[in-house]
Amino acid sequence: MTDASPAHPYLTAALYQFVDLPDFEDMRDPLQACCEAHHVKGTLLLAREGINGTIAGPQAGVHSVLAHLRADARLARLPHKESWSEHPPFNRMKVRLKKEIVTLRVPGLDPNKTVGQYVKPQDWNALLADPDVLVIDTRNDYEVAIGTFAGAVNPNIKTFTELPAWLDAQPALQGGKKPKVAMFCTGGIRCEKSTALMKMRGFDEVYHLEGGILKYLEEIPPTQSTWEGECFVFDERVSVGHGLQPGSHELCRSCRWPLSAAEKASPHYVKGVSCPHCHDQRSPQQKAHMAERQRQVELAESRGLVHVGARLEVPPPA
Repeated sequence: MTDASPAHPYLTAALYQFVDLPDFEDMRDPLQACCEAHHVKGTLLLAREGINGTIAGPQAGVHSVLAHLRADARLARLPHKESWSEHPPFNRMKVRLKKEIVTLRVPGLDPNKTVGQYVKPQDWNALLADPDVLVIDTRNDYEVAIGTFAGAVNPNIKTFTELPAWLDAQPALQGGKKPKVAMFCTGGIRCEKSTALMKMRGFDEVYHLEGGILKYLEEIPPTQSTWEGECFVFDERVSVGHGLQPGSHELCRSCRWPLSAAEKASPHYVKGVSCPHCHDQRSPQQKAHMAERQRQVELAESRGLVHVGARLEVPPPA
């Protein structure tokens, strides 16, 4: 764990834990108050099945919130991943109550009971090199578009809830001898559910990357990496690379698609208004409204202020 530098003073902590929290509704207000008291912002989701989210702020403040959570014996071993940024990633703090901390909508699925086998980042490359292993990227299409592991299967899903139907449509996963399956996602939480789903469906050899892509990029040097591109993250950094250094992508303020330099060079890209992915999905009235919002954002920035529309905070993975 590193300390803040003058250039990167804001600490971001991504966290999740599946644990039975029958009183999760009662936890919301004290947690919200703790975050606000320590000038911490972001989004945290609470549900009966556990906690998930990302928070950011001064190092001492973020650590105080983590200490508040871990004071609950059920969350005493709550893991988190840290990174630093030059600008505050979030504008506000939200603690939300949910039915699931990552939505899959499969009745009876419980990662607290059964999940796949965890694979350390140092052992992931060897697993991917096994020709008998089917490697599945469980993330959404806009995430996969900017980076993934070489050879991984892309389900081309728009939301995580589409994954079960995609699995149902794969002949290689139906009947007969079931293959070895390895799954990965950004921070590990979606794979807790996706591997639990595979185990529920009778797959014996199911693996997932412990700590997700972020842990892999943090620990595996570029010279040994099989990762290609950048990894989408659910905050204002938009993407990160090896060593969790900020990436090169920028978020479209209209459709939230991560944009590369080439996409921003497109004639369909208008900052704050449209991009190649959404330019034909917005009415003239919508584009005019977004153009005015962008004008207000730039005006506020010229005055040293932060306009409410300057950042569109992205919720934890869905």
